[in-house]
Formats: sequence, C-alpha cells, structure tokens
Amino acid sequence: MESKNARLGLQLFFVYLLLYGGFVMINAFAPEMMERTPVAGINLAILYGFGLIVAALLLALLYGMICKGEDETATSSNNASISDNASSTKEDA
Repeated sequence: MESKNARLGLQLFFVYLLLYGGFVMINAFAPEMMERTPVAGINLAILYGFGLIVAALLLALLYGMICKGEDETATSSNNASISDNASSTKEDA
C-alpha cells in the first residue's frame, strides 16, 4: 500500500510540476503576457501565483483524502481478520 501512496504522490507532484513549469515558461518566454490584467485590474502573474498556491493545497487535500480512505479500508479489513482469528481461537479452546 505504501508504494501505491508513493506512486500517487509522484503523479500529483508531476501535475503540480506541469502547472509550475507553465508559470516559469510564460515568465521566461512571454513576460509581457504576465503584465495583462484579466480580472479586476490584477495582473496575470499575481493570479497565476495564487492559483499555484491553491492548486498545491487542493492536491495535498486530494492526496490526504485518497490515502486516508485506503488506510481506513486496510485497517478495517485487518481488524476484521484479527477478530475472526480471535473468535476461532476461542471456539477451538
């Protein structure tokens, strides 16, 4: 299960890396584009930067929810097998 969580973490990391790479590429090759003000007089650089922060938080929450759901499923199945073993031991005695 840990390798599955690590794989998911890497996949989400690469999603964020693509978003951040887009930010860097725009700044490197089209800096005038970042000066545009698409919303309420706020330039694209500020909007994109805040978007990166929000994306990082959302990806972290997504990772936490998926891993927690898998952990609870594994824990409940382990607890069920432990209780089954305990009840069969009592019946054997």
